[in-house]
Amino acid sequence: MTIGPAPVLALLVGVFHTALFLLIRGHGGGQALLLVVAAVLGAWAGDAIGARLGIDILRIGDFRLLSASVVAWVGIGLTALAATIGPARRRI
Repeated sequence: MTIGPAPVLALLVGVFHTALFLLIRGHGGGQALLLVVAAVLGAWAGDAIGARLGIDILRIGDFRLLSASVVAWVGIGLTALAATIGPARRRI
């Protein structure tokens, strides 16, 4: 059984962009794990979208890094937005 480059590189790209987001923002607000999952899934989806659209500007083997990075940031942004406008947690 062989694993293609997409899941492994999507994990690396997602973790990198989440770390960059947390560095810029200063905190994760308690949802850092959710941000990592959203970024990894976004990077994986971005690679697939880039393959379908033929976006080959920046590639690592068969992995489309530019489209994966853009969609990872979309995933991070949507998750941060949902956490911001969602209901606040009660503190006991």
